[in-house]
Amino acid sequence: MTKKFIIFNIWGDYGHFKKYYTTSSPLTFSIPPRTAIIGLISAIIGLEKNRYLSLMTKDKADVAIRIINPIKKVRISQNLINTKDWFWAPVKRGTHEPRTQIRFEYLKEPKFRIYFTHSDNGIYNSLKENLKNHKSVYTPCLGLSELIADFEFVDEVLVVRKFNNEDFIDICSVIPLDTIREIDLLVPNRKYFKERIPVEMHPGRIVTEYREVIYEINGNAIRAKVENTLILSNNDAIVIL
Repeated sequence: MTKKFIIFNIWGDYGHFKKYYTTSSPLTFSIPPRTAIIGLISAIIGLEKNRYLSLMTKDKADVAIRIINPIKKVRISQNLINTKDWFWAPVKRGTHEPRTQIRFEYLKEPKFRIYFTHSDNGIYNSLKENLKNHKSVYTPCLGLSELIADFEFVDEVLVVRKFNNEDFIDICSVIPLDTIREIDLLVPNRKYFKERIPVEMHPGRIVTEYREVIYEINGNAIRAKVENTLILSNNDAIVIL
């Protein structure tokens, strides 16, 4: 049976996908990690927090991500409750200030295209119907609960063939670094960046796998020789995270 993919867009005013090594001044990944995408999909179809991670593992769900809006970041100062002296936290007492100001890094006007399929037809069809009807069970967000995400159904496509690294091909999605044999660096007006993102998480919310990915900051296709590229019936070439 030919594999099918659901394609949909997600976007918002701001997004924040916290990098695991930042504490006092939170930085954000430039793209939503796979772990964030499956969380957003689970919110749309109503999978509970204590269940969705075990239902969305890599052997069951395939996810690819395409950048639509160019990646832009801003820093915004926010007032948080100062918990250094927890017993005085909400009030001013002596030298204790009730608030502390932290600079957060945010994605500005982020928009991404998601390619998704699942081995469970119930989960697959539930997502397709909710996307088409613009309905969600829980509120989808772009990393933080305050950053509400909007979404739209784009298409449902078939996998036409699998393309390996015999020749260069224009790939529209983010590409895992370990699948790349060669990138055509002579293509003009391209800015390539690399990040290490979480792709798999234990039900106890412990990350079990990270993966380095390559992306073009303006969302342009990457011309490269890549293993396991999927060619879709809409002519998109993608690589699974």
